[in-house]
Amino acid sequence: MKAKRADGVQRGGLARRAALLASAVALMAALSGCGLAAAPCRIASAGLKIVPVVGHAAAAPTDACADVIDP
Repeated sequence: MKAKRADGVQRGGLARRAALLASAVALMAALSGCGLAAAPCRIASAGLKIVPVVGHAAAAPTDACADVIDP
């Protein structure tokens, strides 16, 4: 259990908020612009590649979609 200050606020809150803010900024930077637009194509491609034998062939159109949007 975390210790509370006299005003009832838990310690470590500032560090946790700073870490959450830093991770949110990093996530937004990674998904900005074309990367965000190509994400559905890349996710669909990864899902199709899981299928044995035909997965990579079936994922070719979604790979092409992602490459066109975000080269």
